[in-house]
Amino acid sequence: MAAAKKKSSKKKPAKSSLQPLGDRIVVQREVSEDTTAGGIFLPTSAQNKPSRGTVVSIGDGKILADGTRGGLQLKPGDKVLFTSYGPDEIKFGDDELLLMREDDVLAVIE
Repeated sequence: MAAAKKKSSKKKPAKSSLQPLGDRIVVQREVSEDTTAGGIFLPTSAQNKPSRGTVVSIGDGKILADGTRGGLQLKPGDKVLFTSYGPDEIKFGDDELLLMREDDVLAVIE
């Protein structure tokens, strides 16, 4: 009989935060629909990536010509509509996040 292997009880490290620099923001993309309005199931390869999401964190702001820092209009928790070509997709822990400039945001959804 083979001896049962013991699983090592490694703790996951505490989740660290991702702090963007300058006028950049981090956005969590909304989950895409997996069925059409007619009830047809879409595999993940055929789903369109939504251009909507929630702001997770924001940078300090852009440095202006006079040397001061201009604040950002967005805040964490804002639901936004953004351009599809602007964000960089990054994997942070188990999450897939988007890193973009505040200028890439088209509108805040209220």
